[in-house]
Amino acid sequence: MDTTTLPASNPAAIDPAATDPAATDPAATKHQKRLPLATLAVLAVIGFVLVAMETMPAGLLPSIAGGMGTSEGTVGLFVSAYALGTVIITIPAITLTRGMRRKPLLLGALLGLILANSATALSSDVTLSLASRFVAGAFSGIIWGMLAAYGRKISPPSRAGLSLAIVSVGAPVGFALGTPLGSWLGTAFDWRWAFAGLTAVAIIAGVFIAVIAPDAGGQPGTSRLPLVRVFRIPGIAVILAVIFTWMLAHNTIYTYIAPYLRATGTSLTVDVELFIFGISSIAGIIITGALLDKHPRPLLHGSVALFISAAVVLLLGHTSAPAIIAATVLWGSTFGGAAAQLQAALTTAGGADSDVANSFLPVAFNLAIFTAGILGAALLTSDSGLVLADVMIAAGLAALMLTIYGRRSAFPGRL
Repeated sequence: MDTTTLPASNPAAIDPAATDPAATDPAATKHQKRLPLATLAVLAVIGFVLVAMETMPAGLLPSIAGGMGTSEGTVGLFVSAYALGTVIITIPAITLTRGMRRKPLLLGALLGLILANSATALSSDVTLSLASRFVAGAFSGIIWGMLAAYGRKISPPSRAGLSLAIVSVGAPVGFALGTPLGSWLGTAFDWRWAFAGLTAVAIIAGVFIAVIAPDAGGQPGTSRLPLVRVFRIPGIAVILAVIFTWMLAHNTIYTYIAPYLRATGTSLTVDVELFIFGISSIAGIIITGALLDKHPRPLLHGSVALFISAAVVLLLGHTSAPAIIAATVLWGSTFGGAAAQLQAALTTAGGADSDVANSFLPVAFNLAIFTAGILGAALLTSDSGLVLADVMIAAGLAALMLTIYGRRSAFPGRL
């Protein structure tokens, strides 16, 4: 790690043991010589489940509304309730559990997620379903808050970036395949089978974690910073601002991709567009895994800059299907590694308090989802879907300027 990029107020900068699990946790020591690929892959599967579980109702609105005898607008609150649970519960829950062993905490949160999602699959009452979605979002936030730091703790320090990239691959796969598969299951059979399928995958992942995953310690009570002081660690606020602006740039057009495609007048369909984006996102994860350890700062600057370039093509080349496809490939490949890059930055800046620092990530992400939904809906009432590309450019530029502003305190030259 390039310690010249870390401020002295960061505990990790003055105490190497703060970020080296092998220095303080005997259970982690024996796993430092090799990369626990199987465990990291299962953690990626859990990330897939979390993303698919959050977004799935969007692809099942008519089926759920018809099955429960309610409106599509009401069913749309299933996504909002999930996001609200994540925003409200994540940070205090991570703060209260930061001293716990990581493996038991992950298994406990998975169990809560499984029970909540099963309640949604079985419920015939809208109020109960909204409550179960809120609870599922809360457990999802706990898992997101610890997933990156857990994967990094059980991996060799020299492979920290690669471990984060592997764990993060589940999110783009969830966007690429989770929602389309859920929509297909709900259409071909019944919407409840889509939720039941995710429950089954989560159970299998939990079994694998219980059997093969190494444990890692929580944070000793004597070294924990109060929540407000974690937020004030140099770099944390800048990273969160980048997360919000970059996710806003992405989610506004991603959420309303159908109106954008209609405005282009091309023959591209939503399912094809999202599939291209998802596959390209996986390529972005691979690129990130190869470069993140040694070149995190140039990788981040380049990713955001090329993301903006993709937005410009989506705006100026909107009448050409090949141009849109090329821009979507660039969009996905530059955005696919965003989660790994920003989690790595939060983990490094957070030091010994990396679990709490990472718990801010799903909160910022879900606030961006909420804001993007409102902003996109408001803009589309008076403009065509092409305006969404304008938002992508403007918010992307804001994110890029923030990465430049925080290049020393928030985004180190090496992990």
